[in-house]
Amino acid sequence: MSFLAQRLTRIKPSPTTALTGRVAELKAEGRDIIGLGAGEPDFDTPDNVKQAGIDAIVRGDTKYTAIPGTIELRNTISTKLKRENGLDYPPGQISVSCGGKQVIYNAFVATLDVGDEVIIPSPYWVSYPDMVMLTGGEPVFVDAAEGDDFKITGEQLEAAITPKTKWFMFNSPSNPTGTAYTRDDIRDLADVLVRYPHVWILSDDIYEHVVYDNFKFHNIAEVEPRLFDRTLTLNGVSKAYCMTGWRLGYGAGPIELIRAMNMVQSQSSTHTSSISQAAAIEALDGPQGFIAKHNEVFKERRDLVVSMLNRANGMSCRTPEGAFYVYPSCSGVIGKTTPDGVTIETDTDFVSHLLDAEGVAVVPGTVFGLAPYIRISYAAATAALEEACKRIQRACAALT
Repeated sequence: MSFLAQRLTRIKPSPTTALTGRVAELKAEGRDIIGLGAGEPDFDTPDNVKQAGIDAIVRGDTKYTAIPGTIELRNTISTKLKRENGLDYPPGQISVSCGGKQVIYNAFVATLDVGDEVIIPSPYWVSYPDMVMLTGGEPVFVDAAEGDDFKITGEQLEAAITPKTKWFMFNSPSNPTGTAYTRDDIRDLADVLVRYPHVWILSDDIYEHVVYDNFKFHNIAEVEPRLFDRTLTLNGVSKAYCMTGWRLGYGAGPIELIRAMNMVQSQSSTHTSSISQAAAIEALDGPQGFIAKHNEVFKERRDLVVSMLNRANGMSCRTPEGAFYVYPSCSGVIGKTTPDGVTIETDTDFVSHLLDAEGVAVVPGTVFGLAPYIRISYAAATAALEEACKRIQRACAALT
């Protein structure tokens, strides 16, 4: 009998965090590597937010907090959701966790039985299906084609719903594509979901504020209030507030679900850091002007990367509406041969070629459920992005 649990055979380590570790190893060996795989802003946490964390330490706010988070933070989140999203969640319907990932995991542990299905549009964030499988559920994938701007339709969603469907996983703006659903797009999905009261919606809004070109973000429960009582709204401070390492995400939803999630959390992490919670209050309540300034820089980088990738032989790249990723097709390099005589048969082969030949680290689309593509994060210094794209152009030109 194996000592390790059988359920672990269904999952794999996160490929994006594994890539980050590999890049660090290669740099330590002296390799000139440009890493474009990490999903985090390169900007530092704002000074006022850092100071709020320091002040919490000095005040002695270093003890255990309530399992779902301090009442002060949950009040702040409640106000934010009302102010920015038109959603009315009292503090008792909010649970704060160690990042958005734990919010999802707590929800799945609390609700999924063996064989329950979770609909996941692909391409998807790498952890969605593994968390479903780790908690006994079955991921059901719905392909979002590039020709449809990496969005699924209501018709596709309805075709995937079965009596076993428990959740629909919705992420806009999207990791890995940067695609963002308009209000009309969301209405198309919502019109289907109102007809299936057994299907709950997990709305991952973590990139809510990272949007460009005057795009207007909408939460699905805001668009269709009839879905409010079966929607879990997920958000956090990692992306827009440059606080990935502070590990703070939150979920807002029906009281029975939140209580169940809190019970799960009470037997695992208990709560996230009291210091992070104090800092998050300042992040959500303090000055917000830096977000627009960051987005201006992200947009410039996006436009640079899209332009340069579209000039690389064998690649094509659409312009995303949000997040800080592009998801270019590399179908034009499949079947070509490297100078070393290796045939590029998959996007994973192409990623290996970029790393070996030019020292550019990106993530293959295969791990996100749609190939042949690669994911590039443009949350990096502009000079590094320009150099990386030159190297990618050179690597493509070397293929025959």
